Amino acid sequence: MRGFATGLSMLAMIAFGARALAQPQTHDHSNHEQQEQIAPDPHAGHRMPGMARTDPHAGHDMTSASMPEIETSADNPGRPPEAPPPAAASGGPVHAADLYFDPAVMQEARTLLRAENGAMRTGAAMLDEFETTIGDDEESYAWDAQGWYGGDIKRFWWKSDGEGDFGDALEEAELQLLYGRAFSPYFDLQAGMRQVYTPDADRSDLVLGIQGLAPYWFEIDVAAFLSNEGELRARAESEYDLRVTQRLILQLHAELNLSAEDIPELAISSGITSVEVGLRLRYEFSRRFAPYAGIQWTGTNGYTSETIGTVRKDSDETRFVIGLRAWY
Repeated sequence: MRGFATGLSMLAMIAFGARALAQPQTHDHSNHEQQEQIAPDPHAGHRMPGMARTDPHAGHDMTSASMPEIETSADNPGRPPEAPPPAAASGGPVHAADLYFDPAVMQEARTLLRAENGAMRTGAAMLDEFETTIGDDEESYAWDAQGWYGGDIKRFWWKSDGEGDFGDALEEAELQLLYGRAFSPYFDLQAGMRQVYTPDADRSDLVLGIQGLAPYWFEIDVAAFLSNEGELRARAESEYDLRVTQRLILQLHAELNLSAEDIPELAISSGITSVEVGLRLRYEFSRRFAPYAGIQWTGTNGYTSETIGTVRKDSDETRFVIGLRAWY
């Protein structure tokens, strides 16, 4: 009986296998197809010989009818122009605080603010040169000072310079009183009077000049002088500070004097009457106190009195200088 049962089981298994082989295959291959579609192409980006280049814009309509038109501005090509500000932006009071506070009170506050911060009266005095000069077995002295008082636009100026020999009379001195008005952030227009003293004669002059700071930090002072005798003269000065260190400064100074006519009484000839060039090296213990030493060359074209009369005489000399520069 046991052998008969075993035989039946084997027959059943054979019959089941034959039935499975007879049925068609219905396995779903969609998943394999999807994997094949998303698999990266190993030849992507490689142009194969004999193959036409694919247009990346194929199928896209690039006509002006399908593209939005962008308006551009002349100042910024390719960018749309900015919209103008609304009309309300330029309306309303000049001072917005007047919308919330009494306008009369705010006007009083603005007047006080200008008086304390923008309309102050200040002054300064500069002793640019106060020195002793040594040369040709002679010792002399010289000074050059100026100052001002006023506001940012209008100022009163004074200037004084002179020279002489120790143990001898004063050779020359002058004093200028000027009204100055700023016509640019760096220059003042100056007008006023000048009084000149010399042992031989004095002169009173009308003055018109310009003073200020030129590009590259050159200090400029140019003026014309018309005397009470109708004599026209002019002077141009320039200074430049070259900082060796924060305290050690080398100053370059040049001065040119001119005359429109001969003035034998003052030993002045027409044309260029004198040229002065100097180098002064100063040490600033503070910005307001600086001793210095240097060298100065002066060339003059003028007249001198001789036994045969007044004759022309040109001369030049080089002197060493020691002095002090200060201001307050």
